[in-house]
Amino acid sequence: MERPSIRLRRRWRELYRRSSIQLILSLSFTAAAVIGMVCMGLALFLRFSASTNALAAENSQRVLAQVNLNLDNYLRNLMRVSNTAYYQVIKDLDLADSSAADSLPAALELLYETDGDSIVSLAVFSQDGGLLAAAPLADLKISVTPSQEEWFTTAMERIENLHFSTPHVQNLFEDPDYRYRWVVSLSRQVELTRDGVIESGVLLVDMNFSGIEQLCKDVMLANSKGYLYLIDSAGELIYHPRQQLIYAGLQAENNLAAAGYHDGSHTETFGGQRRQVTVKTVGYTGWKLVGVVPEQNFWGNYGQLLLFFLFVVGFSVFLLVFVNLRLSEWITAPMKKLDRAVKELEAGRETVDFDAGGPYEVEHLSHSIQSMVSTMRHLMEDIIQQEEQKRRSELDVLQSQINPHFLYNTLDSVVWMTENGRTEEAVQMLTALARFFRISLSRGSSFISIADELEHARHYLTIQKMRYRNKFSATIEVEPGVEALYTIKLIVQPLLENAIYHGMDYADGDGEISIRAFREGDDAIIEVTDNGPGMPEELVEQLLTPGGPVASSGGKGSGIGFRNVSQRIRLTFGEPYGLTILSEPDAGTTVRIRLPALDEQAVRTYRKEETE
Repeated sequence: MERPSIRLRRRWRELYRRSSIQLILSLSFTAAAVIGMVCMGLALFLRFSASTNALAAENSQRVLAQVNLNLDNYLRNLMRVSNTAYYQVIKDLDLADSSAADSLPAALELLYETDGDSIVSLAVFSQDGGLLAAAPLADLKISVTPSQEEWFTTAMERIENLHFSTPHVQNLFEDPDYRYRWVVSLSRQVELTRDGVIESGVLLVDMNFSGIEQLCKDVMLANSKGYLYLIDSAGELIYHPRQQLIYAGLQAENNLAAAGYHDGSHTETFGGQRRQVTVKTVGYTGWKLVGVVPEQNFWGNYGQLLLFFLFVVGFSVFLLVFVNLRLSEWITAPMKKLDRAVKELEAGRETVDFDAGGPYEVEHLSHSIQSMVSTMRHLMEDIIQQEEQKRRSELDVLQSQINPHFLYNTLDSVVWMTENGRTEEAVQMLTALARFFRISLSRGSSFISIADELEHARHYLTIQKMRYRNKFSATIEVEPGVEALYTIKLIVQPLLENAIYHGMDYADGDGEISIRAFREGDDAIIEVTDNGPGMPEELVEQLLTPGGPVASSGGKGSGIGFRNVSQRIRLTFGEPYGLTILSEPDAGTTVRIRLPALDEQAVRTYRKEETE
C-alpha cells in the first residue's frame, strides 16, 4: 500500500506541473510580503501597546501615591488630635476630682475649635459605655447604646490599635441643626484614672467624611477616563465616585476582589470589560486606594500607529495588485466564469452552467457546486417551511403574551385600587406587571433559565390572583438543581392562562393550581395542574393536533396557547419533547411539559443556531 507521504508528494508534483510559474512566483511573493508586513506591524503594535499600558500604570501609581500622601497627612492630623486628647488631657485627669472632671469637656471643646473643619465630634466613654464628656455635641440619643456599637467593641477588644470605621451617618448624638452628617469614626482604648485606680475607656473622634471625599473626588486618571475609589481591608466601600448608584444596585464594582490585590498594577475583567487596576495601601488604616482605567481608553493612543500601519499595508498591497494583475489575469479567468455562474444562481436563474474548466481545483469546485445546488434546493424548501412555522409560532406567542385585553384589565384594576385607597396592592400589581414583561423580553433571547420561566409565571399568578379576588391559590415546587436548567421562554404562562380562564373562572376560593418542576433522567419536566372541571378526550386531541380545529371547553380562548407551546418545543428540540395533557371531566387537568435537561454549556449550541 502506498504511503501517505509518497501520495502527498505526487500530488504536489502534479499541482506544480499543472500550475504556471507566474502563478507560483506571484503567490509566493505576495504571501511573503504580506506576512512580513503583518508581522512587523503586529510587533510594533504590541510593543507600543505594552509601552502605553506600562506608562498608564506608572501614571496611575504616581497619582495614587500623591493621593495616598494627602490622605496620610489628613489621617495623621486626626490621629494627632486623638493623641493630644489622650496623652495631654485624659491621662492627666483624675475623674474622681470634680474640678478635673469638669475641665474635660472644656478641653475637648478647645480641641474641636482648633480642628473643627475636619472633626464632627469628640467623646470619651467609660468601660461600660457611659458618656463622660463630649464636644461639641453632648446629648446622646435615647435609642443608642454606645457599648454595643462596633467602634466601641473593636476598641475594647484590640486595645493596642487605632480603629477606623467605614463612612456612616453620625447617629450617637442629638444634632440641634438636624443635619445628617457623614463621618468616619476613629476609636481607641484609653486608660482612665478614677481615684488613683486605672480603668479602661474609649476615646471616639468622628471625622468629617467630606474631607476624605474631597481628597479623592478630584483625582483624574487616564485623561479623565479612569476613576479612583477607597475601600477598607475587608473590601467595603469608603469612597466611590458612583457610590450612590452602587448602593442603589444600579451599578456594580469589583471592590471585594480588589481587597485581595497587593500594591501595584493588575489587569482584570469585570462586567465584560478589561480594566487596568492600580492598588495602593494607606498606612495605619489598612485601607486601599484603587485606581481603575478601562483598557478601551488606551485605543485612542494607538490611532496614529494604526493609521501608519494601514497606510503602509495599503500602499504595498496596491503595488502588489498592480504588478500581479496582468500575470494572474489568465489564471483567474475560470474563477471569474464560475463567479458569474454563482451570481446568476443568486439572481434566481433556474438553469446555470457551472462548467468553468481551468485548473483541477476550479473544475472540481464547479462540479461540486453543481451537486450542492441540487441538494440545497431540496433542503431549502424544508428549511423555509420550518422557519416559517417557527416565525409564526414566535409571533403568536408574543401576541399572546402582550395581550391588550390582559394589560387593559390589569391597569383597570390598578386604577380601581388607587381610587379606593388600596395603593399598596396597586403598587404590588404594577411591580408584578413590570417584572412579567421584563422577563418576557429576556434581552431578545429565546432561551432562559427555568428559574426565570417560573419567576415569570409567579408574577402572572400574582396579577391574576389580585384580579380574581383570590378565587384560587397557587403553589410552585422546584426540585433542587432544576432551576439552573434552561428552556425556551414563555411556555408555562399560556398553560396557566388556560387553567385560570377555564378552570378557575367559576371557583369560589377553592381553586388550586400547582406547578412542579423536576428532572426525569435526561429530561426536565414541568407540570401545571388545576382542580377545574377538566376536558373531554376529544378536546385534548384537538388542542394538540397541528392544523386541526381549535375549540375550548369553557367558551373562552381558542386553544392557540397549547398548540403554540407544543409546536415551538418540537420545532426546537424535536421528538419526543412537547406537551402531554392528562384530563377528564370533573377530575381536573394536568399538562406536562417535557424538555431536554439543558445546562448552561448545552444551551449555547441552541443560542448559536438562533443567532445564525
